[in-house]
Amino acid sequence: MADPGREPLDALVRFRQAVRAHPDRIAVRAGEETLTFAELDRRTGALAGELASLGVARGDRIGVALGRGTRLVVALLAVWRAGAAYVPLDPQYPAERLEFMSRDAGIRALIAAEGTVPHASGVPRLDEPSGSVPDAPAAPPPDPRDPAYVLYTSGSTGRPKGVEVSRGGVAALLAALEAAGAYGPPPRVVAWNASVSFDASVQQWARVCRGDTVVVLSDEDRKDPARLAALLAAHGVDDLDLTPSHWELLRTALTAPRTGGRTLRLFMGGEAVPARTWREIAGSAGLEGWNLYGPTECTVDATAARMTGDTPHLGDALPGGRLYVLDDGLRPVPDGGEGELYLAGPRLAHGYAGRPGLTAERFVADPFGPPGTRMYRTGDRVRRRADGTLAYLGRADRQVKFRGFRMEPGEIEAVLCAHRDVSAAAVVVRDEGPAGERLVAYCVPAGGAVLSAARLREHAAAALPGFMVPSGYVPLDALPLTPNGKLDTAALPQPPDDGGTAERPAAAPDGPFEELIAAVWSEVLGQRRISAEDDFFALGGHSLMALRVVGRLKRNLGVVISVKEVYRHPRLRDLARHVESHNTPSPPPR
Repeated sequence: MADPGREPLDALVRFRQAVRAHPDRIAVRAGEETLTFAELDRRTGALAGELASLGVARGDRIGVALGRGTRLVVALLAVWRAGAAYVPLDPQYPAERLEFMSRDAGIRALIAAEGTVPHASGVPRLDEPSGSVPDAPAAPPPDPRDPAYVLYTSGSTGRPKGVEVSRGGVAALLAALEAAGAYGPPPRVVAWNASVSFDASVQQWARVCRGDTVVVLSDEDRKDPARLAALLAAHGVDDLDLTPSHWELLRTALTAPRTGGRTLRLFMGGEAVPARTWREIAGSAGLEGWNLYGPTECTVDATAARMTGDTPHLGDALPGGRLYVLDDGLRPVPDGGEGELYLAGPRLAHGYAGRPGLTAERFVADPFGPPGTRMYRTGDRVRRRADGTLAYLGRADRQVKFRGFRMEPGEIEAVLCAHRDVSAAAVVVRDEGPAGERLVAYCVPAGGAVLSAARLREHAAAALPGFMVPSGYVPLDALPLTPNGKLDTAALPQPPDDGGTAERPAAAPDGPFEELIAAVWSEVLGQRRISAEDDFFALGGHSLMALRVVGRLKRNLGVVISVKEVYRHPRLRDLARHVESHNTPSPPPR
């Protein structure tokens, strides 16, 4: 375990220590494939050698476009071993977005699986090492200021922005979470749950560098509670990171007693923890909950709190970090008063790649720290409680967290306004009650155009990741404004319950299976009109809602299907045919 009183060791240095100490211990497990620490060391060395043979040098950026699996861990460590920084390029993202990210980051090479659509013309591409290239030559000790990765987050100008984080920031993150008691002594068994495109993944996969075993969860593992529970038990997983939204999907499976009375440690972040969830975890004998808060710009986590008692809070700064609650004049706010949270310390990112102006705007001089240091404006409003911990009060700007994803509505609005039929747009998160939250776009037509929800959805999906595509589209003559000319979100009307499908010819559900599934969708999605041609996810469905659909189908039809099958057959008519093929002996009554 790291000594908080010393400069933290680089993650790759710690990995080499783990290799020497426990070469035969399982380092990574993904499905049926496993790698020992010695095998992981050999494979990362070979891939780093390939990168070196291409002329990759210290500080270069390498695109990584791989799915979940052992190869992804190999690639990320190999990039660090070559002295470079990795840039995650999720193969599920639209090609246009991937091309922009590749160009914007200036990637020097691309590590991608064979058959993956290229999104970086003129850039060397690697898959597995050929075996003819020697391991990378021994690199000089990394400087803490060397870049470790560039992660792209939503940008208010309509384009994502790349946050460049340092190797020193990663080292300080691991050391701080150890010093805070969030990480138990190694070896632990850690489930890697988050997408590599999101910063929470760093404090999951990089745990291998301290000698922990990383169990890579597949998409199927993540979405199926029973399957996940079985996997956690089979591999003796100690630690699981998830969002409060994901907890809703997994609650029943995770609160069940574990074999041998083992305790599962949960790291929760990405969005505010509801009071009910906090109390549920705090009161569970088999769970130990930690609330972790931090923006990407501060290397994943800035505060940590054990989930005890009844009231959610952020805790206090992780060891080695500094935080300030300031007013608009950058003056400290008295305890109990509301202010904006500023963060400082060794985990601050370098800034936004290629955007010095934006970097200067968000990373400002720290008047309370050593000369020359900076602090980051989080945009989060907080209050210091009487016990010294921080209470989260909301955002000071329009940035939102939606199902654990951080996004700028302005980026979605810019994409919609690029459509020839849209002159203005506003995107908000609406709480639909039992159906949960969904993204709704309010659009003003250009030149008398008739807006089509289907065409707007298709246009948005071509440029944005799936989680940023609105499910509802409401035409307005004009956007409501406050007296000072700003968008009046409170005056935006409630969207109709037809899911924006009114312009499509109604294809009424036909037959007992379509009718039953339509009734289930209507209940789960909170929409009155459901067509046989409707797409579950285009209407705002997500994994938690899909699980509810599966549960109701089992109860009402007696048919057992998985969440994965809902993803495979998202159109109502297709799902009905699939269900019918599994239930032909005893169809439900009409």
